[in-house]
Amino acid sequence: MRNLLIVTMVVSLCNMAFGQTINENNFYGKWIGEDNSEFGYLSFDTEGYAFFEISGQVLGGKEFELNGKKGKMTYQINKETNPIQVDFTVTIIETGESKKLLCIANFIDNDTMEFAINFEEQRPKTFNSANSIIFKRNL
Repeated sequence: MRNLLIVTMVVSLCNMAFGQTINENNFYGKWIGEDNSEFGYLSFDTEGYAFFEISGQVLGGKEFELNGKKGKMTYQINKETNPIQVDFTVTIIETGESKKLLCIANFIDNDTMEFAINFEEQRPKTFNSANSIIFKRNL
């Protein structure tokens, strides 16, 4: 009985010391990832805006232009799910029309994140080589 109590206490202490609480702060900043030998960036700001940067082209943020129309991209994080759900909402500023991009994320450590995107209006269920990329925090 005594050994069981000691094991329970040690496990609880380890969970407190090493457990990771995920919140929006974990996402803030600029992340770099490589896909097919091409580097890209994903950025989350503290105001709720996100953007992708690929080959020098920025898509998202407070305001960007695509096909002659101005838009913005915001994000929402649901940390209560496993994996974490990340939703990007792209809105055309002039009309208010919007579309969501449903994603999942998993933190490998504080500065490394596995990220999966499905461009077919469905949230990915798993991480695989076709839908995932590893991002490292760009310090």
